[in-house]
Amino acid sequence: MRLFDAAEIDAALSYPGLIDILDEAFRGEVIAPKRGQYAIERPGEADAVLLTMPAWSGPAAEKPYIGTKIVSVFFGNGKRNLPGVMGAYLLMDGATGRPLAVMDGNRLTTWRTAAASALASRYMSNPEASHMLMVGAGALAPFIVKAHRSVRPLTDIAIWARRPEAAEATVAELAREGIAARATTDLEGEARTADIISCATNATEPLIHGHWLKREAHLDLIGGFTMQMREADADALHRARVVVDSSKAIDEGGDVAVAIAEGSYSADKVAGTLADLCHGRIEGGVAGGGITLFKSVGVALEDLAAAVAVWERGEGA
Repeated sequence: MRLFDAAEIDAALSYPGLIDILDEAFRGEVIAPKRGQYAIERPGEADAVLLTMPAWSGPAAEKPYIGTKIVSVFFGNGKRNLPGVMGAYLLMDGATGRPLAVMDGNRLTTWRTAAASALASRYMSNPEASHMLMVGAGALAPFIVKAHRSVRPLTDIAIWARRPEAAEATVAELAREGIAARATTDLEGEARTADIISCATNATEPLIHGHWLKREAHLDLIGGFTMQMREADADALHRARVVVDSSKAIDEGGDVAVAIAEGSYSADKVAGTLADLCHGRIEGGVAGGGITLFKSVGVALEDLAAAVAVWERGEGA
């Protein structure tokens, strides 16, 4: 059994290559049961969450695989200078059940989350989008920028974070890869002019308000995955054509689920899922131009597709 660390995952994956792989995966036959989500009480500390996300190839797959991601979310880890989200991915042979590899779960998640975000944008956002606002400056932010930049002609990339120094650090990291970006402290001003707004935060109150969004803006909501987390208000949902990565985004957590639970939004207003987009069952954009919104909470088939790509690249398959 092989161990793939972050550097090996980075060497195996690229944009837009992984975006194309996910597009094919969503059009394929992958079984992804409901993820397990368990609250962990930590007396005297912030609570934690344990997630298990299994998926496996369909019966017609020529080379079947099974995979499971195990993720811990410790909301108090910032005080320890540790990542809030950590995990590992186990990839197995789908024909025999033989364990093949364990992979750095954080790095795999980072790659596939940004790829799914850009995949939705490729279907939904204005093809001429040039101004992107990245809300949040965690480890995921540079990957989101790079993924979106691979599918849209971005020339003006602004980074906003609660801590301005974090935004500056992300700008510097992107600069080392030859990508020009700038830090901003004017969230509303940038949001009002941005073509694409991606949010990857742990916000519990809306950061983006619907009345800020211009007519053809695309809003990409990534961070919220529990019923206590929210990055945009209900007005943003009402003004937009809404697509979710899966039905989990409707009832398990994050912006859409929270708005439905509080009665400010209705599930029947959701246009469809990312799989619907990839299959061509729904349109991505709005006829005549309009606001689009993609809400993701994470789909296990994305992890499986990314893990298989790493494995087959590493094994020379």
